[in-house]
Amino acid sequence: MHDIKWIREEPAGLIDALARRGNNSADAKAAAEALVARLLDLDTRRRETLTKLETLLARRNAASKEIGQAKAKKDEATASALMAEVAKLKEDVPALEAEAKSIEAELNGELAAIPNAPLAEVPQGADEHDNVPKSSFGTPRTYSFTPKQHFEVGEGLGQMDFETAAKLSGARFVVNKGPLARLERALGQFFLDVHTGEHGYMEVNPPILVRDDAMFGTAQLPKFEDDQFSALNIAAFNEGLARHHITLDQVRDIIWRNLPGDGLRTLGDPAHSEVELRAQALFAEGTSIAREVARNSASLWLIPTAEVPLTNLVRESILSEEELPMRLTACTPCFRAEAGAAGRDTRGMIRQHQFTKVELVSITTPEKSAEEHERMLACAEAVLQKLDLAYRVVTLCTGDMGFASQKTYDIEVWLPGQNAYREISSCSVCGDFQARRMNARYRPAEGKGPRYVHTLNGSGVAVGRALVAVLETYQQENGSVAVPDALLPYMGGLKMIEKLK
Repeated sequence: MHDIKWIREEPAGLIDALARRGNNSADAKAAAEALVARLLDLDTRRRETLTKLETLLARRNAASKEIGQAKAKKDEATASALMAEVAKLKEDVPALEAEAKSIEAELNGELAAIPNAPLAEVPQGADEHDNVPKSSFGTPRTYSFTPKQHFEVGEGLGQMDFETAAKLSGARFVVNKGPLARLERALGQFFLDVHTGEHGYMEVNPPILVRDDAMFGTAQLPKFEDDQFSALNIAAFNEGLARHHITLDQVRDIIWRNLPGDGLRTLGDPAHSEVELRAQALFAEGTSIAREVARNSASLWLIPTAEVPLTNLVRESILSEEELPMRLTACTPCFRAEAGAAGRDTRGMIRQHQFTKVELVSITTPEKSAEEHERMLACAEAVLQKLDLAYRVVTLCTGDMGFASQKTYDIEVWLPGQNAYREISSCSVCGDFQARRMNARYRPAEGKGPRYVHTLNGSGVAVGRALVAVLETYQQENGSVAVPDALLPYMGGLKMIEKLK
């Protein structure tokens, strides 16, 4: 979240940042100027209201003292007038407090929806096509046969089952079994061992269900609610619907009962436009109520990445500078709705609702965050180098970087079956953007007062995508898969994964 004081003092800074995220288009700049004007107006109104409230409270306190003085002098007329004034002031206080609270909530809501400001060195661009190459490792292997995609390899081994997963959970899930399941587990253990043993990260086993405040702190909420999975309290949900005297089934019944004829015509039939509008309004009202009830009944969220619990370990705390940098890692299941991924990577393990990832998080001082960003990238690269997987690193442009990021590096691993580079890790520096949302600070060894920490996060790396890369890179012509040397200690002596008999 941005500092309203900074916006007040340097409004052009936020306007420029938002325009850059919009590829400096005229429309983006105009929208940024309008937003900043709205923020400054809310800020002015908030401060004016607080000033009025403070003045009113001060007068109330002074008048209360004056009442005592008047009574001591037996000046009943003055005392009565003052008592009437205090009574009126007491009536006015709640209204001003409510107004100040309302303006504050509106201002904070606006601020919460604004993305982070890109660092000056972030390349300008509209989308992934404008990302800038930074470095690369290895050379894509050549094969005497046409390499297969990972799902063809896994299914050929009889150890990767999407059909059964769909019966259990629907699309975008997989069941891995046998040596392939062990290989996936080995990758997660290997990544953790390298990051804890060689890179100085502390392993954490965090909760994978978190509260709203945690998701807000790392900026998944409120903007990206549709990308998340929530743990719905069914009892609370049903109670909420009952309070509104509505169910989704009732709403659907209302719609169909209002359609002429046999009730099976489509809502788009122009002959029934009036009914259509009435039915859509009824449906919108019902679903809006149900959505709000569901939102209020979702007491916990499934984490989309361990960045959420790891970063929030320092929320609402003041660290000492000696505790920084704090480097944390975890291997957890992650859950994403993939709301905007319709039709993309529908086969295989590239884009799933549930996946495993090893996360890296750093909490540091503002002076060290840029250096820590480069270090984190090197740590993520190291595990891929040990697996001898070819990859490249790109710096994301302003139009492709994440909401909370100031600057992001993506590592893209080579997949011979796809004949393409695909993302396997993103390493981002967020500055104090998340720290302000979490109220996470540190006390400098020298200097006055606590300051906000800087936070960084990165994949070290995505286990599922690493499995994809290993299957495609180490596949053999006969369909088997060689185990990378770095993983042999984790595979119980197994050097080759072959088809189950």
